[in-house]
Amino acid sequence: MALKEKAEIIDADGLRRIITRIAHEVVERNKGVEDLVLVGIRRRGVPLASRMAAKIQEFEGTSPAQGSLDITLYRDDLSTVAHQPVVGSTDIPVDINNKVVVLVDDVLFTGRTVRAAMDALIDFGRPRAIQLAVVVDRGHRELPIRADFVGKNVPTSRKEVIGVKLQEIDGTDTVVIKEMDE
Repeated sequence: MALKEKAEIIDADGLRRIITRIAHEVVERNKGVEDLVLVGIRRRGVPLASRMAAKIQEFEGTSPAQGSLDITLYRDDLSTVAHQPVVGSTDIPVDINNKVVVLVDDVLFTGRTVRAAMDALIDFGRPRAIQLAVVVDRGHRELPIRADFVGKNVPTSRKEVIGVKLQEIDGTDTVVIKEMDE
């Protein structure tokens, strides 16, 4: 089952604009950055959260607290993924009790990753609210989860995959749509 790239749907400038817009929306909805914590879901959510924090720093003069969350052990499909899963680090350097936590991820698909992230987050405390920011919402939800902040809605078929590439991980900024070969 190979994937072939069909098209670029967001270029580097488009991704920069999406991150900037979401950063503004997060600040506006939360009336500033006080009691705000951006938590990136490993892997690509972490640099996205960092970029959003930098944008917020630019226009607010102060940056929200940041953290990263590894959800490996909270996945509901852990036994089917690997016998020895690789667990990354979780780093939430602030108390999240009574804070507004914005989970940041690249693509929202079934909602299962977000459910796992919420389960993991609750182990660190009881936030006042949890919000979700994603670059792409591709539909096909299996759980009643929706994003509060969406860069772009991209309706897809089950054969398609959205690939977000980030400079920090992949050496380039782009979002592509790929299709499974039959």
